[in-house]
Amino acid sequence: MNYVKSKIFAGTAAVLAACAVLAVPATAQDKTPIKIGFGMALTGPLGANGKSALLAMEIWREEVNAKGGLLGRQVEFVNYDDQSNPSTVPGIYTKLIDVDKVDIVMGGYATNMIAPALPIVMRKKMLFPSLYGLGVNETFKYDRHFAMIPSGPEPTIAFTKGFFDTAMAQNPKPTTVAMVAADAEFSKNACDGARQNAKAAKLKVVYDKSYPPATTDFAPIVRSVQATNPDLFVICSYPLDSVGMVQAVNEAGFKPKMIGGAMVGLQSTVFKTKLGDKLNGFMNYDFWLPAKPLMFEGTEAFLKKYQERAVKEGVDPLGYYMGPFGYAYVQVIGQAIQGTKGLDQAKLAEYMHKTTFKTVVGDIKYAANGEWAKSRVFQAQFQGIKGNGADQFKNPSTEVIITPAEYKSGKVIYPYEKAK
Repeated sequence: MNYVKSKIFAGTAAVLAACAVLAVPATAQDKTPIKIGFGMALTGPLGANGKSALLAMEIWREEVNAKGGLLGRQVEFVNYDDQSNPSTVPGIYTKLIDVDKVDIVMGGYATNMIAPALPIVMRKKMLFPSLYGLGVNETFKYDRHFAMIPSGPEPTIAFTKGFFDTAMAQNPKPTTVAMVAADAEFSKNACDGARQNAKAAKLKVVYDKSYPPATTDFAPIVRSVQATNPDLFVICSYPLDSVGMVQAVNEAGFKPKMIGGAMVGLQSTVFKTKLGDKLNGFMNYDFWLPAKPLMFEGTEAFLKKYQERAVKEGVDPLGYYMGPFGYAYVQVIGQAIQGTKGLDQAKLAEYMHKTTFKTVVGDIKYAANGEWAKSRVFQAQFQGIKGNGADQFKNPSTEVIITPAEYKSGKVIYPYEKAK
């Protein structure tokens, strides 16, 4: 009997020991970091905005990890500099997925960098949120893509709709429009939307051309447009182009009744301070500005933390353009992971399609196509800028929100020359 008991005990002990051995790697696996991978423009023309977005994302990661992480696991970023060069993107995303074995893959910053990543991610059937990509999924129609950009279910027209709506509300109404666009993914998409808006407004298009992305001298372009004498001048440009266009318009003394629309870069402090009062009168899209209606839960606390670190880290000192949306970008992913209690790509996508997310840029609800269910692209006008100081841009009166109506913070100065 003792022998039998001894054998039973020994057998039980062996089973328990085996279970303990098997449990070790499972527990270890549960404690490994959740790896989130992405490319990000840290150098090149998009570098200023990319670094601002990355700082915002890092602030979120540090806060989450200080609270115990997600699913009891720390969050780790695996990211590479795409150098603002679309040709680097396929290699980066192939490495993230196949070599680094990230749990979540996210888009970098800007349309031109997101578009070449999407086919790579689709082949792996992974979730793919993207930051500030305009209409990149209109061709692919990938049901696991989610855009962190407030352009709404019709993204291409959203960037300039407020511009045209404002123009057509003036008396007398404008009758002609000129358009220029960089020969690049974002600019072409934005200009496609501008054409649709111009057609809806029954405006006569007197100039519509694109220019090579490597263009540095914008004076000839501006003079050509000026010769057509348009009422409206819509510019769809990337950061360095936007700076060049503003300078060329001022130097030429060109004064259409309204000017701007879809100029990337003018939202960043580095370019605002470079151009200073040359910006007065320009109308342009924006996503977040320091207006009272845009202070949601956590917004002020985030900006305080961001701005305390920004100067030391050499990024946009105000962070209005990239900061809140960079933070909200990973907020949404964090909430989806917690909400599904896992990292299953299909379940995450399903959850994101049906959930309203609470973020520092307000509530975010996605439409069936992965765009925001409702557009919230602003058209804001630069007004009353004096000199090149950065602090003046903390004052909402230097960038007055004109549309949409629920966020309006002032009146448009029309025509453009009255704001100069």
